[in-house]
Amino acid sequence: MKTLIGMLVNPIGLLGLFATSWLLPLGAAHAGPAADACAAAAASQYEIGYESIGRESWQIDTEAAIAACTRALKSEPASIEVKGWLARSHFAAGDTESAVPLLEEAAEGGHVVALAILGDLLITGDGVSQDMERGAEMLMRAAEAGYAPAQNSLGLSYDFGEGVSQDYAEAARWYRAAAEQGMSKAQSNLGLMYQEGLGAPLDYVAAAAWFERAAAQGDASGQVNLGKILQDGLGQEVNLERAAELYSAAADQGDMYGQNNLGFLLENGLGVEADIADAAEHYRRAADQGMALAKHNLALLYEDGRGVKQDYRRALELYREAAEGGEMRAAVNLGLLYLDGNGTEIDYDEALKWTEIAAESGQPIGLNNMGHIYENGLGVEIDLALARQYYQLAADQGYQLAADNLARMTGGKTKTK
Repeated sequence: MKTLIGMLVNPIGLLGLFATSWLLPLGAAHAGPAADACAAAAASQYEIGYESIGRESWQIDTEAAIAACTRALKSEPASIEVKGWLARSHFAAGDTESAVPLLEEAAEGGHVVALAILGDLLITGDGVSQDMERGAEMLMRAAEAGYAPAQNSLGLSYDFGEGVSQDYAEAARWYRAAAEQGMSKAQSNLGLMYQEGLGAPLDYVAAAAWFERAAAQGDASGQVNLGKILQDGLGQEVNLERAAELYSAAADQGDMYGQNNLGFLLENGLGVEADIADAAEHYRRAADQGMALAKHNLALLYEDGRGVKQDYRRALELYREAAEGGEMRAAVNLGLLYLDGNGTEIDYDEALKWTEIAAESGQPIGLNNMGHIYENGLGVEIDLALARQYYQLAADQGYQLAADNLARMTGGKTKTK
């Protein structure tokens, strides 16, 4: 997803070229010690002039920062910077209601931190009426002033078409601007653009290089993304041991993707000693965060009684949750449990419902199973022509069992794409 770091060229030029006169020149608006104390407690390290004392929002001691910035605002009630930092402190404390009025005032005055936070809130509709276009406009103002978090957020807006027309090239451009300032999330996002060939050339070496930079800062997304490249051997040798280490580091931070991926390696003894019970625990942690794939993986263990006590009913519950979350392999397996009456009474209607959902998504096993249902009249009228159609669709995807079923029904005469 990217070329070697030293060979990268900043496509937007010097960030300073984006500064515009109507944005507040940071570091120049306050002079008092109270404002200095507020800055030390709540400024961002990506603000010009505050790189050495700024911090991430989750690193803010919110109680101390709110107290310091409240005192500063009493001392300097017209300070846009202080209003922005106080708003950031309230936001970090989870008090969006108190943050929003201050964000509006500070954003109106051009404070980049306020513009970025309020822009994000407007796009998500968190605590304010959703207005993606206005949110993107605010992000653009802060991004053009060189504020890395806004650049990364603006990249996301272009990536997903939120408030702006979807444009992968613009997404990659803004991710790069933030990544080159050292923002780990942006480095990971830029790596994904190279990995997927979206807005940047398909380049696994470049992707890995950006993921390395993010992972080196402890970024969980970077760790997971780099681990997957190493697991799959994309652009380099497979390194399952390091992949396991990276997934473990992300899992320790509570990242559900790291937990699920580490669970897979533990289940199969890849890069680590096999430990199915530990795999089940990692799947469970990811499933508890709502990850559909982890629910499916955990359901498989419950169905087979591996690493956990066999429990068809629990498997059925997890398959259903995973299928409702969009995991089509879970829909297939849920249909099979209803067909066989495992963990539930045999229910051909439910079996057909979930198998059809999987088939309609193009899932080859679901297509094959629909053929089986119609060939054998399981809760439906036998329809051999329709059964052959389903088998053919699955066989066209290279699913061998479907090809075998089709050959059996057609006397060995099959055709696959």
